[in-house]
Amino acid sequence: MKFDLHTHHFRCGHADGNIRDYIEAGIQAGLQVIGISDHSPYLCSEEDQAFPYIYMAKSQLAEYVQEVLELKKEYEGRIDVLLGLETDYFPEYAELYRSTLAKYPFDYLIGSVHNTEGVSIFNKNRWNNLTKAQKIAVKEGYYELIAQSARSGMFQILGHIDAMKGNYPLFSEIAADEAIDSALKIIAECGVAIEINTSGKTKLAGGWYPSDAILERALHYGVEVTFGSDAHIPSRVGDEWEQVRTRLREIGFTEWVYYKEMKKKTVPL
Repeated sequence: MKFDLHTHHFRCGHADGNIRDYIEAGIQAGLQVIGISDHSPYLCSEEDQAFPYIYMAKSQLAEYVQEVLELKKEYEGRIDVLLGLETDYFPEYAELYRSTLAKYPFDYLIGSVHNTEGVSIFNKNRWNNLTKAQKIAVKEGYYELIAQSARSGMFQILGHIDAMKGNYPLFSEIAADEAIDSALKIIAECGVAIEINTSGKTKLAGGWYPSDAILERALHYGVEVTFGSDAHIPSRVGDEWEQVRTRLREIGFTEWVYYKEMKKKTVPL
């Protein structure tokens, strides 16, 4: 069973192509299942589209859902199209997101931490002039938010859990093992999966999210895994799926999961 649960399209303002383009790319890549999971609207503002190059507009959410549902029917028997969404985790607005998104028949939700202390995790300038202790505190705060997102019960999948290294590769060398282990234990206890996300190759760090070291510890704690290309162009759908499966087997995983109608589907590796 070949699947990809993390794809975007034009509505978020920083991806190319429409939903049909990604579905067709999925068929070409030999997928049996493709999840459409564009960025949710930014609900923390009264504006319809506060950040047009990051999130879809609030007014686009219903049409997005309807389009995916229509394409799900159209492609039935050729590829299983799943309705997903990637949404940021903002603790102070968690209930707003929960109640808003509960109105729609999502197959799964991906929870991703993209900001800490009001700054993008991909902003490499945030590290300028920080002491060693301050860098550790930033990393620990990042993993505390990830742990909180698992505890929230809002998500089936947590997105790219070490993506803070994306534009700052030295992030991986910041000593915060206890914070990472604590987050992984909570993720396992909450029954939430983490994705192996191959979009790290598009950032300065290269490679995948998360690192092999984190995956080894995730296996130790019993964390379940899934796959997402995080494609922002159709040609990246399913990118490096075979390589990820091979590496997971080498690490010791024997299965991975995807979600349909909010229910876990387990697939042997």
